[in-house]
Amino acid sequence: MKRFAFKMFLKPGYEAEYEKRHAQLWPELKKQIADSGVRNYSIYWDKDTNILFGYQEVIGDSNSQDAEAADEITRKWWDFMADIMEVNPDNSPVTVPIKEVFHLD
Repeated sequence: MKRFAFKMFLKPGYEAEYEKRHAQLWPELKKQIADSGVRNYSIYWDKDTNILFGYQEVIGDSNSQDAEAADEITRKWWDFMADIMEVNPDNSPVTVPIKEVFHLD
């Protein structure tokens, strides 16, 4: 299993809306994420920078942020979230992988 950490960028003033939307995450998206091999997925918000920090463990080669492997449900979610986050032209969130420099089990 691979560990994948990344950051995304929330637009100012949308903190509560981001949390609200994730509290109501679509069941079909939850299933798709699990079916794609993503486990132990968390997103944290740094209020000082408005950066979202994501972490997930992945079985296989792709992760939840992989635009090339994204299915229809994921793309619909990205479209739904595009108004409150920095996004790419295809509405996938701007995602910056973070290099792991230390791990302790």
